[in-house]
Amino acid sequence: MTTTFAVTDVSTAVQCCAPLVREPIPQSEAERLAVTLKALADPARLRLLSIVASSADQEACVCDLIEPVGLSQPTVSHHLKVLTESGFLSRSKRGTWAYYRLQPDALRTVATFLAA
Repeated sequence: MTTTFAVTDVSTAVQCCAPLVREPIPQSEAERLAVTLKALADPARLRLLSIVASSADQEACVCDLIEPVGLSQPTVSHHLKVLTESGFLSRSKRGTWAYYRLQPDALRTVATFLAA
């Protein structure tokens, strides 16, 4: 049995997909956003953000973040560093303790992108 395929004249072919209705994200912004989203792509980091966001004034001491996530202090500190470097948290030192505060603008940026 022989199968025959119809040849389509590409100059008269109808587009199979609709044209873009808005400008896609530029490469540089996609790379920056990927780094940001990668920082969120960890269950422990999401949990830490949630704990800080749920704390009074959206701020928590590192001493209050270790036990709820069930990880060692160095591991929690690493995750907090990633979240701080990505702009989701800010850090301030008070005596021997570090306090982390939620940065809502960083979350809004991600939410705006995902909602678009």
